[in-house]
Amino acid sequence: MADSAAAPVVRVEHLSKHYGARRAVSDVSFEMRPGEVMGLLGPNGSGKSTILRILTGYLQPSSGSAQVCGMDVVSRSLEARRCVGYVPEDVPLYAPMRVHEFLTFMGRLRGLEGAACARAIEDVFERLSFGQFRNQLIGKLSRGYRQRVAIAQALLGRPKLLVLDEPTNGLDPRQIIEVRELIRALASDMAILVTSHILVEIERVAHRVAILLDGRLLGVHALADAQMGLEELFLSLTEGEPR
Repeated sequence: MADSAAAPVVRVEHLSKHYGARRAVSDVSFEMRPGEVMGLLGPNGSGKSTILRILTGYLQPSSGSAQVCGMDVVSRSLEARRCVGYVPEDVPLYAPMRVHEFLTFMGRLRGLEGAACARAIEDVFERLSFGQFRNQLIGKLSRGYRQRVAIAQALLGRPKLLVLDEPTNGLDPRQIIEVRELIRALASDMAILVTSHILVEIERVAHRVAILLDGRLLGVHALADAQMGLEELFLSLTEGEPR
C-alpha cells in the first residue's frame, strides 16, 4: 500500500503537450507515492501514452513539469530515467535472441556489467518465476511469457517507478490474471503506473484511478469512488457539456 508520508515518486504539475494546434495533454496534475499502483483510464487518444512518454523521457512537455524521484524529467533527464522501468504497449523484443541473452543486452544498456548484471538477471528470473525459460528463444515464447520478458527488462536495476502501457492487451484470460497478480506483487517495493481503456483492468490492480478525456484530467479517485467518476464522464458526454 502507498506510504502517504513518503516523498512522491511522481509529481506532475500543470502538464501540457501540444502538437501544433492539436492538444494531446492539457493542464494535468497528480502525484504518486511509493508502493502505490495508479491507473490512467481513458479511451484511445485521451493522452495516456503521451503522459507516459513524458515521464519516461521520450517526449518533452509543452508546458508544466514532471518529476520522478524528485528529478525533473527535462533538466535531469538521465538521472530521472534511471529510476524508471518502462514497458510500452508494443515492446520491441528481439525474437532470435534467447531470454538470458536479451536480458544481458538490456542490462548492459542500463550500465550493468559483469557480476552486477548477472545478479540483476537472476533477481528478475526469481521475481517473475520464469527462470526455466532462460535459454528459450524469445520468438518461441507465448505472448504471456513475452510480456514477462518485457517486464523483466524494465525491472533490471530495481526501478522506483514501473510504467506499464496497456499491459494485458492481447493476452488470454489466464495470462491476464497472471499479469494482474504480478503487478500487485511488484507494488510491494515500487510505484506502478498502469494505463488502460478498460475500467476492470484498473480496478483489479490499482489503488487510485486518474480519468482522462481529450487530454484533460477529469478527476483522480480512490477505487471505491471510481464508478462515481465514470458516471460523471458519461453524463458530460451525453449532456453535451464542453469537452
